[in-house]
Amino acid sequence: MVRTVSMFVLLFAVTPSALAGKQVALNAELQPAQRALASGDYKKAYAQYSRFAAKNPLAQFTLALFHQNGWGRAVNEGEACRWFEKAAQRKIPAAQHFLGDCLAQGIRRPADPKAALDWYRKAAANGHFISLCSAADLYIKGLGADKDVPQGLALCTQAAQTESPPAMLKLANYYREGTDVPQDLAAARYWYQQAAERHSHEAQYRLGVMLSEGQGGAPDLNHALFWLETAAGEGYAPAYLPTAILYANAEVSPETGALKPEHLAKIYLWNSAAKARTADPVQLAEIARIEAMVMAVMPPTWRADLDTRVAEHLAKYPQ
Repeated sequence: MVRTVSMFVLLFAVTPSALAGKQVALNAELQPAQRALASGDYKKAYAQYSRFAAKNPLAQFTLALFHQNGWGRAVNEGEACRWFEKAAQRKIPAAQHFLGDCLAQGIRRPADPKAALDWYRKAAANGHFISLCSAADLYIKGLGADKDVPQGLALCTQAAQTESPPAMLKLANYYREGTDVPQDLAAARYWYQQAAERHSHEAQYRLGVMLSEGQGGAPDLNHALFWLETAAGEGYAPAYLPTAILYANAEVSPETGALKPEHLAKIYLWNSAAKARTADPVQLAEIARIEAMVMAVMPPTWRADLDTRVAEHLAKYPQ
């Protein structure tokens, strides 16, 4: 699948200190190419980056992204790795990280986890801290180094403590899954909370589920609903159905003995969004059950307005 370009893609290629002096000039000569890339003119952008690729490591890094993400061409992981290696040798931190991935996965050459570990450490030393979690994977699995789970967790924790939401999420996943490390649901819940507060949608979803089910601590349905609906409201599709379910299980109105009107509307909204975004038969069966329950009690006059709101949300957050 073709991945879309980000306006700030090059912000992840260099550290602030790397932008001093000569790097400023290297970046400046790429401004026309960056504008073409941001506008989606991949053919023009690729040609312009290629003009400077012999000497400009930022151009090398971006050409790698073209091949990695399929911008205006078929994805070519081998060619991406070739360009990442050139940029990595010129000390572009993100390129060093991606070269580590190439070596760990055996792209263009036999897998070499020891060399991958070296490049992850170089990337982290240059400010690309999430690379510590990639190094952690190798220590935890005993690839490229003796198996050392505590060392791996320590590395990823170090990355998480640099205010890196991806590292926080990675660390939380380790503790929740408990596959290669001892399961610790309380630690997982803590790190999901940290990442959720820093706008990681997956962490918001995972935290909401843990709070709703009482994993890693006491259940807290109010906060569970807050985090799930926060993720759902920003288009994170896995949160749609759990949000609808929590509203369906909300306390009824003491005056009427029925769900509050605003909760009924929310059930319909999030259940309809889930229906549009899943093909899973188990989920579709649950969605159909909830839909039948809602339609039995919801005034028919609500439906047109609610359907419009669902359509607007889905249009704002396409798959």
